[in-house]
Amino acid sequence: MSVDATTVRRIAHLARIAVTDAEVPHLQGELNAMLAFVEQLSEVDVDDVEPMTSVTPMQMKKRADVVNDGEIADQVVANAPATEDHFFLVPKVVE
Repeated sequence: MSVDATTVRRIAHLARIAVTDAEVPHLQGELNAMLAFVEQLSEVDVDDVEPMTSVTPMQMKKRADVVNDGEIADQVVANAPATEDHFFLVPKVVE
């Protein structure tokens, strides 16, 4: 896949990046190099490769899935202007 100057300007516009006409050829080369690398990666055969989280085999550390209050309810509401029983008090805005 190849990127032309019009596409470079469109990408810059979508990214809200100001690009001068002098910068377009350089950016075009950079984008084409990136796309060429992605195409090169797609040629690698990964059919027999299992997904992994690390290059060394290990089990992911997991915590117990239990419901708790975090035991810091006092700290959570400490800076609130008004609280009651570990809840934030807010003024009524809808009648």
